[in-house]
Amino acid sequence: MIVGLLHRLSEKLPSVVHRISVIMKPQVVFVLGGPGAGKGTQCARIVANYSYTHLSAGDLLREERSRTGSEFGQLIDSYIKEGKIVPVEITINLLKKAMEQTMKADEKKFRFLIDGFPRNQDNLQGWNNVMDDEKADVKFVLFFDCSNEVCIDRCLERGKSSGRTDDNRESLEKRIQTYLQSTRPIIEQYEKQGKVRTIDASRAVDEVFADVKNILDKEG
Repeated sequence: MIVGLLHRLSEKLPSVVHRISVIMKPQVVFVLGGPGAGKGTQCARIVANYSYTHLSAGDLLREERSRTGSEFGQLIDSYIKEGKIVPVEITINLLKKAMEQTMKADEKKFRFLIDGFPRNQDNLQGWNNVMDDEKADVKFVLFFDCSNEVCIDRCLERGKSSGRTDDNRESLEKRIQTYLQSTRPIIEQYEKQGKVRTIDASRAVDEVFADVKNILDKEG
């Protein structure tokens, strides 16, 4: 069943990519960091001050999970609850669809913050296969570096009001391990290419955003 769903989805990808490339080539900044590092908070500030559109891979997956009639909802739900990474075909399809809709609505909105992606080698390979340099330009990686302890404390506090099913200690410990084993190596790969901009995310929100502004002002 899962294989069949993913096969049907992969057949849809080329036409979606073609429609995006006809409009404009997206300029992308990947936003990475552990759960609770403040990626969403900082992305909201960037959007308010710069001409970027924020796309959260996690939010898109959660929206798809809860969407009535979604053929992938149950599959996504099981992966999220186990703290595992959702199959790349699903995530990339949702990201491309969101970029396409944004750029179709306003051709000037071609700069994107993609938050929480790529999370592992499979994500990165999938992105490179489908959205290569001819279809999207990855400018750099914005890496919010934060200790595991601070990240867990923040998520537990957030869980009191967020309603997120994965903001509990058991899920968080699984998510932290997944991040360390799968996402950190991706960050290290981009570091070797000179494409990582690292920020100490353990500080107060305003202090972190001051560093973000310095980076974005420099990068243009």
